[in-house]
Amino acid sequence: MKVITGGVLIDGTGRDPLTGATVVIGDDGRIEQVGRIDSLPKGAEVVDVAGKTIMPGLIDCHVHFFVDLKPLHELVAAPVSLRVIQAVENARLTLDAGVTSVRETSGTPIGFKRAAAQGLIAAPRMKISVAPLSQTGGHGDMTLPNGSVHPLLPYGNPLEWPNTVFDGVDGARKAARLVLRAGADFIKMMTTGGVLSPSTEPHHTQLTREEIATIVYEAKAQGKVCAAHAQGTEGIRNAVECGVESIEHGIYMDEAVIDLMKRKGTFLVPTLQAPMASIRRGEDHPGSVLPQSMRKAREVVDIHRRNVGIAIQAGVKVAMGTDAGVGYHGTNAEELRLMVEAGMTPMQSIVASTKVASECAHMDAEVGTLTPGKFADLLVVDGNPLDDIGILEDKSRLLMILQGGRAHKNTMERA
Repeated sequence: MKVITGGVLIDGTGRDPLTGATVVIGDDGRIEQVGRIDSLPKGAEVVDVAGKTIMPGLIDCHVHFFVDLKPLHELVAAPVSLRVIQAVENARLTLDAGVTSVRETSGTPIGFKRAAAQGLIAAPRMKISVAPLSQTGGHGDMTLPNGSVHPLLPYGNPLEWPNTVFDGVDGARKAARLVLRAGADFIKMMTTGGVLSPSTEPHHTQLTREEIATIVYEAKAQGKVCAAHAQGTEGIRNAVECGVESIEHGIYMDEAVIDLMKRKGTFLVPTLQAPMASIRRGEDHPGSVLPQSMRKAREVVDIHRRNVGIAIQAGVKVAMGTDAGVGYHGTNAEELRLMVEAGMTPMQSIVASTKVASECAHMDAEVGTLTPGKFADLLVVDGNPLDDIGILEDKSRLLMILQGGRAHKNTMERA
């Protein structure tokens, strides 16, 4: 049994912080008690965190462990086995950043998830979508004008990474069934163009409503849900009206579609970091981002921030997501600061990154808040993120990172 005591508790629910709080963690890695406790359990390992903040581990609802924007010649030369090892490092960097759970929105196969679950690698808990569903010439079709395929994702074994570029309702049904067979926890589809795809624009509408509805049906038939890469207004509206549960990016949301999302309870995963990260990558590593993608990223930054701010003020359910892989892995906490800059309070950004994110990822029965019965995925932070949300970006301020009660990082002394 482990006891974390004396800290300021931010439990992830949005309730006011509690000073002098204690979290009691059982041998099974789950929280047994939380709050102010008069007497500590005898024989427990006690860690005094007085003056520090105790909070849930962060949850990133949009990451790509197998994506790392690099110059084309490096990606082309990398065998799949090397890409797997690089993904292991990306997962570790994410956990180092205090992100204890993720929703992996294309690229990660079932074997990688199983390795993490078995403790073979240091990685966040994860829900995976395996591969994105895209129309021919859509955002998920990385075919270049010369006929070669951009090696953004390491499509090696077709069973682990099925080909999910399709056309028509029958193609949609087949693609959905392929990713479900490959172990997808949810289905990711592309209902608009995007910044990084070689031949589409973010406002382009992709997939017909019939195709979207077919994918949603196939997911629902197996008790699963859908997320949509959706940046253009019409593609966002189509996805929401057809029953997609979360909108990724949402760059060109207008007030009508924002109202629709609020009424239907659709999640928004803003990924505010993504356009700026694309620009940073392209400037840091020339050749890693296509020229047309650099142009598109610069065009959408301000529009994206403005419209996410409108959605926040309207009360849309916002779940934190970064598009890590576009941005540097391990910089996930920047998204909390960007959400605050877009109009959230620091507490709202924490709730979006814990409780709401756990609901979006369908992990809320196990993680997301510091509540008895849930896994002890928690952080001990040097300082108060409600005073300065940016301290979460400083990994040296993350004094303890627990995942299921086990320490991935612990710089605190036992009492």
